[in-house]
Formats: sequence, C-alpha cells, structure tokens
Amino acid sequence: MVGIVSYGGYVPRYRITPAEIGAVWGIDGKSYGESLGVKAKSVPGADEDTITIAVAAARNALKRVSINPKDIGAIYCGSESHPYAVKPTATVVAEAIGATPDLTAADYEFACKAGTAGIQTCMGLVKSGMIKYGLAIGSDTSQGAPGDPLEYTASAGGAALLIGNEKVVAEINRTYSFTTDTPDFWRREGQMYPSHGGRFTGEPAYFRHVLTCAKKLMEMQGTKPEDYQYAIFHQPNGRFPRRAGKMLGFKDEQINQGLLTPYIGNTYSGAVMLGLCSVLDVAKPGDRILAVAFGSGAGSDGFDITVTDEIQNFKRENAPLIRHYIENAVEVNYAIYTKLKHQIILREE
Repeated sequence: MVGIVSYGGYVPRYRITPAEIGAVWGIDGKSYGESLGVKAKSVPGADEDTITIAVAAARNALKRVSINPKDIGAIYCGSESHPYAVKPTATVVAEAIGATPDLTAADYEFACKAGTAGIQTCMGLVKSGMIKYGLAIGSDTSQGAPGDPLEYTASAGGAALLIGNEKVVAEINRTYSFTTDTPDFWRREGQMYPSHGGRFTGEPAYFRHVLTCAKKLMEMQGTKPEDYQYAIFHQPNGRFPRRAGKMLGFKDEQINQGLLTPYIGNTYSGAVMLGLCSVLDVAKPGDRILAVAFGSGAGSDGFDITVTDEIQNFKRENAPLIRHYIENAVEVNYAIYTKLKHQIILREE
C-alpha cells in the first residue's frame, strides 16, 4: 500500500474581491467575478512567497504525524512562481523542516500540475523501496498582469503531501496521466507575467485533458462517478470544475468540499492538492476520491484514492484545517494589494 501518510495546507490570510479589482479598471468586477464563480482571491503577504508557503504547508503536514523528518528521502516542490530562476525551492524546504542532507530534492514546473507530478515521483520511489517517505509540494504565488482577466483569479497558496507505505491514511490505488503539446498558456524567461490563449484555454486545453484523464482512469479502475464520495478537478475558476464534473456524471455534492477557488482563487500548483486537503479534513474510512489536476502546456494527472481506517487515528487537529484559512481572512483594497504584490515599491528616503 502506497499513499498519503499526512497532509498540510497553507493559504495567506489577505483577500481581494473581483469588485475591488474591477473598480480600478472601470468594469463591473462583481458581475465578472460571478461569471467566473469567484468571490475573492488570496494575496500573499509582503514577506510571503512560494518558498514560505511551501515551508508552512510542509510543517503543517509534519505536525499531524510522529515522523522524523530525517526519514524523508525525497522532496519535490512544484510551482510556476519559484522565487529563483536558478536555486531550488526544495532545498530551502528541506533545511527548514530539519530533513537530512541524505535526500534527493528538485523543483518541478508543469504549470498547475507540477505538484501532482511530484506525488507520482514520490510514489515510484517509495514503491521501489529507494526511500521511506517522500514529500510532494504544490505551492504558488501566481501572476496575472494588471487589468488582465487572470488578475481576478491568480492567487496564492500551497499544500504538502507526505507519501509512504506505513500508516497510510489514504491509499492511492492508481494514477494516470494524459499529456499533449497544447500551447494554451506560457511565460518566457524574463517575462513578469504569463500570456494565454483566451478561450483556447477551455475546450482544447482544460476540458480535453481533464475529461480524457478522468474517463481513462475510471475505465482502468472499472469505476463510475457514483462510486466516489468526492471528486476534485483543477479549478482555474469556480465554473470549470463544476462543468467538467457534470460532463462526467458527477453531482455538485461530490465536488463542493474540494472546490476552494470561489473563496481563495486559483492557487495554481496548490489548487487540486489543497482541494484534496479539504476533502481529507472531513473524509471517513472507505470514502473514495477522484482527483484530476491540469497543467497548461498541457497535461492532466489523475488519482484514484481510498481513505483507510488509519484516518480514525490521524491527528487532523494538530494543524489548521483548510476551513480555518477560508474563515480567517482579511480583505484589502487595490492599493494594499499592489503593495503586497510588490507592484508598488516604497522609496527609501
């Protein structure tokens, strides 16, 4: 049995609403936000970035289990907003959590599915016996150019999953990936903000990959939508996951617990992993979960997961639940938002 031994999430407490953003650009941001299914998005604090978010998520995961960090043999940190172009995020996380230098560590980048790619790598290393535990992290402080549609959803947050084969709280029964060269979203080296193909990012990119991945995985597992208590799909906005779920035959009740974008925006590499954390916050033994991530460029990673009896002994209360980050938020105006995002730099006198 290989699966999730522990998990932890983190979301910055600051929020900005679509109405506040739209007011700056002369549009009805509230109505635009409603069309996207987004009420607010998270904003990183002035001293927060992908690394600090990854560290916070990893520490939350370790708070819930009695595991020596020195037993972690691999750390993979997926993001498209690593603070350094040349210097790993994963090595800083390793040092911060007290891991031994006798480990392999690397940064992954595949748009919003870089974190789930890390899960698959850790699964392989654990299953082969090369490592005891692996830590897969999805963390982002995503970018959106001022005035661009992305500005209304691109947010910040991250999650860490500890993968192993002892005291597994959620067994990963199977994983499957579907990948093509679909250039729907990109950012060249040196560019501050990404470019995107507008409506092209929907049907040929998101829906083709998510639906194909989910259908193939269920076909491989011999399952149907009604066999799952929960379904989590990548959530660039609040509408796409519900539409994808409906096209596959899932009901809103199966999607609601893992759908966080309406409250915190699109956390990119953290999106599906945070949704999975939210589901594990309430899941019971025997619950089955379908999780499908999507990364532009383009590809999807799918996971068929079953919650085990070990969840009854798991110390969820030792770290903040995802609802804590949703309920304890501080709203900011656009001026503070641009200052926190370092789009306004204070001049030193």
